[in-house]
Amino acid sequence: MQVTQINADGLKHEFKVVITAGQFDEKVRDRLTEVGQSVKVPGFRPGKVPMAILRQKYGKSVMGEVLEGAVNEGAQHAVEQNKLRPALQPKVEITKFEDGGDLEFSVAVEVLPEIEVMDLSTLTLEKMVAEIDEAELEEALKGLASRRETTEAAPAGQAAASGDVVVIDFLGKVDGVAFDGGKGEGYSLKLGSNSFIPGFEEQLVGKKAGDETVVKVTFPEAYHAENLAGKASEFEVKVHEVRTSVPAGIDDELAKSVGLENLAALKDALREEIGRDYTTMARAHLKRALLDRLAENHSFPVPQGMVDMEFDAIWKQLEADKAAGRLDEADKDKSDDELKAEYRAIAERRVRLGLLLSEVGQKNSVQITQEDLNRAVMNEARRFPGQEHLVFQYYQKNQDALNSLRAPIFEEKVIDYIVERAQVSEKTVSPEDLRKDPDAAPGAAEEAKPKKKAAAKKKADKAGTEE
Repeated sequence: MQVTQINADGLKHEFKVVITAGQFDEKVRDRLTEVGQSVKVPGFRPGKVPMAILRQKYGKSVMGEVLEGAVNEGAQHAVEQNKLRPALQPKVEITKFEDGGDLEFSVAVEVLPEIEVMDLSTLTLEKMVAEIDEAELEEALKGLASRRETTEAAPAGQAAASGDVVVIDFLGKVDGVAFDGGKGEGYSLKLGSNSFIPGFEEQLVGKKAGDETVVKVTFPEAYHAENLAGKASEFEVKVHEVRTSVPAGIDDELAKSVGLENLAALKDALREEIGRDYTTMARAHLKRALLDRLAENHSFPVPQGMVDMEFDAIWKQLEADKAAGRLDEADKDKSDDELKAEYRAIAERRVRLGLLLSEVGQKNSVQITQEDLNRAVMNEARRFPGQEHLVFQYYQKNQDALNSLRAPIFEEKVIDYIVERAQVSEKTVSPEDLRKDPDAAPGAAEEAKPKKKAAAKKKADKAGTEE
């Protein structure tokens, strides 16, 4: 096997690999001999089948098998001989292969860059801290009380208002034909909850018990049922009852409903929860600032193959957001060429930061422990109340799924490692500033796009439960 480097341009390397006809035929003969030890051919004992017959019966399949193996071996030899660190799987192209002739192919490989990490002790960062906002505590109490509200029958003849609950029967039709999932009986619908199709609940405001009406709405273009998406529909609705909401009182009984002794204990639990939220938000701001500082201080080249993969993932998400009507306002008036240029720069930044964090972690022996993995699985399970055991089973049976948790854990541990060595000072801010999206800070927005924003976390009904 002869390996010759024919190009070296930055991180890109290309080699020409030649396996002579004699070497290739020897590999074919060796493989056919192995096959001959186990196959059964009438008239011959195993291991005694002539090579000519083996070539006739199995030559084509063995040829393909040997070709694949020879190409993989050649690519690996080119990488190892030149002590390269491939960023991605090498690309191989067969340039010459004729029966009885030499096998020639090219191997193109992008390598990982050499990274010189800055002196982490010179990093200066600010950690946001804020006093717990008593107004936020009151809002949390009100929110909890509203989720513990009850309803009572409205006085006879009273019209339904936003916030009331109507008990209804409904039958939905498209083009005069009822559709699956469009029928309900005795359904309790809170007006203003936005739990039905946009425009549906508003048309029931002002209705009274005993009223019958036809609600006309159009399904959203991004509706999950494709056969209904964008379709105009009519719902025949009968109102059986109007019920008014009665919020729970903010008192000891409210506290007891979530397993706490009294209102004071509930307030303490909510303060702790808000404090945890503040800590999480402060961490997000600190991480954003850290990534910005790292990006400013490192400009090493990155493998374009990795950038291509990251860009493709970003662009796929952007197109999905566009189809669902979730595109950022700032992007709506931009051409595809403008967006692609912007998002390619984002992809390159993400790849560079990812390689940098990986380098810091590997050089400093940052390890993921079993305890780290267990904690991550537990956090995933908490997202599915009542189905925790199914989540545990899923990760126990799926090693790939478990491994997918490693990357974010590793990243956070490397961030912790860097923060411990940086110069970090505290900065007192208002709760409003702390709650601001860190990705909306100047110079930071490009890193977050086009991720979907997570919904604001609601205070847990079980305020005394550790999250």
